[in-house]
Amino acid sequence: MSKADVVIGCFYGDEGKGKVIDYLAGKADVAVRATGGDNAGHTIKAGGVKYAMHLIPSGILSGHTVGVIGNGVVLNPSVLLEEIDNLKNHGYDVEHYLKISDKAHVILPYHPLLDKALENTRAAKIGTTGKGIGPSYCDKYERSGLRVEDLYAPNFREKLRGLTESRKDLLKFYDPENQDLERELDFEKIYDMYWDFAQKLKPYVCDAITYLHKALEQGKKMLVEGAQATLLDIDFGSYPFVTSSNPTIGGILTGTGLSASDMGEVYGVIKAYSSRVGEGPYVTELLDETGDRIRELGHEYGTTTGRPRRCGWLDLVALRYAKRVNGLTALSVNHLDTIGKFEKIQVCVGYEWNGTITEDFSSNLEFLNSSKPVYKEFDGNFGDLSGCKSFEELPLNARTYIQFIEEYTGIPVRFIGTGAEREAMLVRE
Repeated sequence: MSKADVVIGCFYGDEGKGKVIDYLAGKADVAVRATGGDNAGHTIKAGGVKYAMHLIPSGILSGHTVGVIGNGVVLNPSVLLEEIDNLKNHGYDVEHYLKISDKAHVILPYHPLLDKALENTRAAKIGTTGKGIGPSYCDKYERSGLRVEDLYAPNFREKLRGLTESRKDLLKFYDPENQDLERELDFEKIYDMYWDFAQKLKPYVCDAITYLHKALEQGKKMLVEGAQATLLDIDFGSYPFVTSSNPTIGGILTGTGLSASDMGEVYGVIKAYSSRVGEGPYVTELLDETGDRIRELGHEYGTTTGRPRRCGWLDLVALRYAKRVNGLTALSVNHLDTIGKFEKIQVCVGYEWNGTITEDFSSNLEFLNSSKPVYKEFDGNFGDLSGCKSFEELPLNARTYIQFIEEYTGIPVRFIGTGAEREAMLVRE
């Protein structure tokens, strides 16, 4: 029986998971997306075309890998159908290579409206993308959500009407100035739209839990693609500046129906520096010319939002925490070429807090906001890495940097990103 390998972001997302997923999916029969919605994305360049995948597992781009949207995902049918059409237009056989869990929850038109209205009422903004992800998960846990299987149930129309009308009343409370609410939440238009969505998605819907287990029983190679990252986890991240799901290893299990014994390698993905989009604490953030230079050299703008990312030095305290939470077995370090353009590089190896130095991470806001990074300095100037085909061919300073990450965390570095192209990655067997 096979195991499912997992790719997880270690910090605040946008670590470059797509490049590792692209490589691993080339060897996989099945690629799974377990959590989140179209607030996340992997950017992959395949066949000269750049794809921004927000819902469909990017592993499907291999051409031979089945992409499965798991039960832990909240999906916007409109966004999903756009991705399907885009893949079809570029020659992908989506009918044979896409599966959608019948247990995944569906984002409805009132979810984005409620998302934005709630954000506007907050004194301290959490930086939501406004795509309705949080309110959709709220419906899920309030046990009133609409699942994919409900689109085909006899009471679909009645359930959709009840949800639309009740949330319309809620929006009138939170957003009383919205004069377009009746038009935006016109039930008949919503029903016709979602009935059409249901017919178009029906060929892909299945019992994904059974499908995944049978795939492992048949010895097929499986890859689970994480969305967002560890420090955005609703339980283990810097709450409330987090996402609405569990992008850590626990969410992989509940978002697919796989068990702990089904897990194989757990790959943690980082950049050779760090970044964050949105609000919330960020211990190693650089609010100076160095941070600006990292942003420009690394092209640090969000895949989904286009927002400029906050940038800073690599935080090994947070990385050790990600190892503990996820059980990481190996690392992928991206953007080694970017950080290598600096003459000197800083790496956070401890936090100074309340007069003491600790190497233990806590998601407590007071702790994070009052902690100062303790840095260890390394020599940069790695030079051009594009010609390096193995770890041994990397310049000494680059090897020293990678080896220190391994020593501090106790995790071997398996993949090293040396450039923007998908081929610019060293693999250490």
